[in-house]
Amino acid sequence: MKYCIFFIIFFIFSIIINDFLIKFFRKNKNNINNEGRWSISKPTTGGISFFICFLISVMSLVYTTKQYSGFSFLEFYGIMFACITGFLAGLFDDAYKTVPWFKFAMQLLCAFILIYTNTYVKIFDMNLLNYAITVLWVVGIMNAINLLDNMDAISTIVSVSIISLLIIIIAFYYNINHPYLFILIGVLASLFGFLKFNWYPSKAYMGDTGSIFLGIFLAAFGIIFIWNFQIPDNIVMPLIPNLLAPVIIFSLPIIDTTTVFFKRLIINKKSPFIGGKDHTTHHLSYLGLSDRSVALIFAGISFINIIMGLLIFKYSVIWNNFFTITFGSYFVLLFGFLFIITNINNNLIKD
Repeated sequence: MKYCIFFIIFFIFSIIINDFLIKFFRKNKNNINNEGRWSISKPTTGGISFFICFLISVMSLVYTTKQYSGFSFLEFYGIMFACITGFLAGLFDDAYKTVPWFKFAMQLLCAFILIYTNTYVKIFDMNLLNYAITVLWVVGIMNAINLLDNMDAISTIVSVSIISLLIIIIAFYYNINHPYLFILIGVLASLFGFLKFNWYPSKAYMGDTGSIFLGIFLAAFGIIFIWNFQIPDNIVMPLIPNLLAPVIIFSLPIIDTTTVFFKRLIINKKSPFIGGKDHTTHHLSYLGLSDRSVALIFAGISFINIIMGLLIFKYSVIWNNFFTITFGSYFVLLFGFLFIITNINNNLIKD
């Protein structure tokens, strides 16, 4: 009941703050030039609302930490400072259009903060390998969520699905009374509130402030609740499902980013960091689908991915080659489907 009340309060607050910010930005004519996005320039207010809800959720968590035994303040401070770093990196980029190397440096800094404060992937015996995967994961997801923010509601929908339909469901299903649920529910409510203004036709974008913040937020909690997921009764999760779960759950941003990088860097010999209308979402639109339909398709695929992720956790205790082939094939087919679409009607790509 307390989590439901917490969600409702933050949902209403998110709607109010986003409505205020949109009116403020329009009144002061402080719209940002949204280079590489699908539609015209609009206020980039989403990231600010996410961060405000995040900070209030953090304060709520601090107030209730005495209820939880074994709470790690080192880990908590690491996540908090990494998210603040991501938010500031996105804010600077929205304001000053920073060079790609600046964002990359900030992403590395976020990864190092998490590792230093004991939030890193812990699936191998060699910590050096765990650290390398953590850096790759953090930098990759921060870039992926940032690049996926290219059409109305896409990044918001994917982020909502990962937080609500997976992490929170896992926590409640396995009766994990984790203090971080306050933060997750607070940010989830802010996303739902923002979705009212970000759904097609949108009134606002989340901007790099929002997408980079969400990238480090999802990367950090993905490490805690997905990579380092502990099956109850101290059952060790096998390596293969441990690797498949995050890849499938985050498959949409991973596939989109991999495809864009491949086509821009390998095929077109261009910088993958320069914005363009060549994403999987754009190519679905080139096939004749409306922006609303593209958003609904990504919402449907996100829902399937979450179901697949939940099934991986459920069957990990009896894992065998059949499950490896089944879930691995699903990812390959999804990757192949979206990659093929990006090679259809290339002559229709808009400048």
